Amino acid sequence: MVLKVISGIARGRILKTLPISDLSMRPMFGRMKKSVFDIIKFKVPCSTFVDLFAGVGSVGIEALSRGAEKAIFIELNDIFLSLIKHNLDVLGFCDRAKIIKCDITKNFAILQNRKYDIIFIGPPYKDKNKRMLTLTHNVLKDSVKYDILKKDSIVITQRHIKESVDNVPGLGCFRSEKYGDTLVSFYERVM
Repeated sequence: MVLKVISGIARGRILKTLPISDLSMRPMFGRMKKSVFDIIKFKVPCSTFVDLFAGVGSVGIEALSRGAEKAIFIELNDIFLSLIKHNLDVLGFCDRAKIIKCDITKNFAILQNRKYDIIFIGPPYKDKNKRMLTLTHNVLKDSVKYDILKKDSIVITQRHIKESVDNVPGLGCFRSEKYGDTLVSFYERVM
């Protein structure tokens, strides 16, 4: 599997990743990533971007390549954390990045006391026993509960099409795109 940076100052650079046979990672591939960043392209420059369940960091790195001022990568897996660090080192983005080892489903408060422009939520679809996970809704609720959103922030979720997400008070879904078995949804604050 080859993961590349799609656009910006690191365009075409290859990211180090795990073999496709490793089911613990579900990266956002080219067509989907290009589409997502085409939708938010005017919000990315000078933004603070949060990549939750970051994997190898390809989404946050794409944001940095496209001009985000800072990206915060939240990941629990030590192998993925080392891959994020490696990819940031190789691309020269370390000074604009922060890597946090954390289970965001249990310690969302780590993001508290700051507001962010763009939050990307891409949790795993299944656990190690291949059982369907449903993490997206609670993380969306926490983004409101912990007051980390600016009035014009965008929250993006990537989830399996069978994972239902109920309405979250304080957020409104303004767009959803389907890519095979994946649904990408875009949320904004509503008062």
